Amino acid sequence: MLALSAAIVLGVAALGGALAQGKAAAAALEGIARNPAAADKLFTPMIIALALIESLVIYALVIAFML
Repeated sequence: MLALSAAIVLGVAALGGALAQGKAAAAALEGIARNPAAADKLFTPMIIALALIESLVIYALVIAFML
């Protein structure tokens, strides 16, 4: 039962992380497409947001290993 719960937690975390990263990247690219001059101002926050989203998935992986 413990292995099943760890697998479910990891799957849900990966799914949520993938959806969040896709939405963040799409929003940033849409902003750049609307205003190409803002590309420099959007790129760094997008990379930081993607790193934070990915860190949440890594935390779920650590918790799944701990279970």
